[in-house]
Amino acid sequence: MTLVHLFPGQGAHRQGMGRELFPRYPHLVRRADALLGYSIEELCLDAPADKLADTRYTQCSLYVVGALGYLDLVRESGEVPDYVAGHSLGEFVALFAAGAYDFLTGLELVRHRAEAMAKAGPGAMAAVIGLSEDEVREVLTAHPDVDIANLNAPTQIVVSGTGDAVRDASRTLGTRAEAVIPLRVSGAFHSRHMAAAAEEFGRVLSRHRLAPLRIPVVANTTARPHTDDRLASELQRQLTSPVRWTESVRHLLRLPAPHLREVGPGQVLTGLIDKIRDAAPVGAER
Repeated sequence: MTLVHLFPGQGAHRQGMGRELFPRYPHLVRRADALLGYSIEELCLDAPADKLADTRYTQCSLYVVGALGYLDLVRESGEVPDYVAGHSLGEFVALFAAGAYDFLTGLELVRHRAEAMAKAGPGAMAAVIGLSEDEVREVLTAHPDVDIANLNAPTQIVVSGTGDAVRDASRTLGTRAEAVIPLRVSGAFHSRHMAAAAEEFGRVLSRHRLAPLRIPVVANTTARPHTDDRLASELQRQLTSPVRWTESVRHLLRLPAPHLREVGPGQVLTGLIDKIRDAAPVGAER
């Protein structure tokens, strides 16, 4: 069996997440509070929904809850995964699990990433249900200011851009798709609009030494395992590139006897995995 741990990103956050984890790891919670300048436990348990949905807070809270959840699962099960992957922000939890950095260094990187993305300005994203990537790209030829941000499942594609551009594209996409659902996000993530944020985050990454990975991590940008020599550049590029989740999961499903386990709040990735499996050719990636 090949054990794979998967970590969700923004969209999986919810009030109350981490409730059972914070009392078990008080030393890490205190260190997170000192770095952030606020109580991560109070943010996750008591903050208003709009604050928790602010990317500056969403990313840090998901990283902490994901990292603590990983530590707790390994401690309880005694099993270290053979592979890891994470969706967008979740990739930083996967890299913590793989030994690229310690808990606090990862949180510091995530905080800088979140702040840079917030400074990029407002934007919008929408999930397109029922169209393939090629069909979405065909529609977007009439909406050149909108990018594909997430390839979540064969017929679940997320688009990203300015609010007006995404609304216009959503109306056109809605004439062909089963549904077009606006996402509760504060920016045009994984699009060209994150170029300035990527530059700023690249400067932050250049000040840190990322350790060689002890566990293979499948990259959002390539859907293949990260290499140590390109890790920093791929993390920078992730901000302006689509999350290739369908390809990533298919790569993992081709491993010997894969067992994919979601670690973190909710079951968003588990649902996507089911859709990807169902769309695969019979016998190809089961």
